[in-house]
Amino acid sequence: MDEKDENLDSFDPNIPEEGPSAPPPGWLEDIHGYQGLTEGPEDEEPLYPPPPAYNPQPDLNRSTSVPTIRVPSVSEDVAREALLKFVESKWKYSSKPARNLTFKDLKPVIVYRYRLETYTETRTSAWHFEPYNGQMVDGPQYGMSPPPWDIPVSLPQMYSDKVEKIRVPHSSFVKVCHKCQGCGRTRCAGCFGRGMKRCTFCHGHGRARNKRCTSCHGRGRKRCLRCRGDGYKTCSVCHGAQKLLHFIQLTVTWKNNISDFIPDRQPDFPDKKFEKVSGDPFFIDENVLVYPIQGFPDQEICDVSTKLIHEHLYRFTSTSRILQQRQTIELVPLTHAFYSYSGKDYSFFVYGMENKVFTSKYPTTCTIL
Repeated sequence: MDEKDENLDSFDPNIPEEGPSAPPPGWLEDIHGYQGLTEGPEDEEPLYPPPPAYNPQPDLNRSTSVPTIRVPSVSEDVAREALLKFVESKWKYSSKPARNLTFKDLKPVIVYRYRLETYTETRTSAWHFEPYNGQMVDGPQYGMSPPPWDIPVSLPQMYSDKVEKIRVPHSSFVKVCHKCQGCGRTRCAGCFGRGMKRCTFCHGHGRARNKRCTSCHGRGRKRCLRCRGDGYKTCSVCHGAQKLLHFIQLTVTWKNNISDFIPDRQPDFPDKKFEKVSGDPFFIDENVLVYPIQGFPDQEICDVSTKLIHEHLYRFTSTSRILQQRQTIELVPLTHAFYSYSGKDYSFFVYGMENKVFTSKYPTTCTIL
């Protein structure tokens, strides 16, 4: 018997074709409090809103007052140093104008940044599985699985984002692998379990251009590279274990949800520049729930405080548990510097605690000939 016939005889009809990568509908048992779960992508995991008692209820008549503040300003020396540092970072700018300019005026601009942070906890769950190799099975025989929000977790540092995955107690059970039907192996899809594939050089004839095929040595077939001639592969789901341990995995997500607002008071200065700099947080109010600001000199800050607090409550209490809120008002330094150089007038802005510079026009640029 030649190798061709030998490989045909080695075909094992008992090795199944590959099944689905996820358990089919009805394959998994229902666990009380977690009915209807499937195994799939994390973004499709069912969301469990917290029970009403888990979220604090706002006092509709409360408000928060803010202390008075001062307006920061920069000196000519600080403004010149900031401009020199900015010019050094731009290869096409000369530092000569920055060194020799004459300041005409430094006008501080009052800029407030309001920030609301709402720290939330969200819980979702889904079925997961792993190869069963005799490990402990914490199943329903040990009791009823606790509801998602009754499972204890350790709270991370406040306002830090974190994701923790927890195996739900008493939700585990063992089943035959759905991929290989408990065989531990699946038929190779490349050669359909034969171990050999038709030679692509001679198209299975054994000869090419009236000569014996040098690729398959005249056999017309070649060893399947996908399964290395075995005709089967170790199951990619159970890794040969034949059984799977199924369990419900709870995903707990802590997230700091931030909303910022800066009134647009300076049309010549792009507000997006403020995103990369810090300010002086002269007012910080922190509690389980914070309340709208009233009596602040800038009414727009009061209005946006009311708006964002209501938005956060509406958005997050329906899906998550609010653990803490913090509202901050920062005074973000902004100074409009006016100067003259070589008989012409120019200006630039110094902004942020870092004394960053923005200018739309600078006197002299280097010219490459």
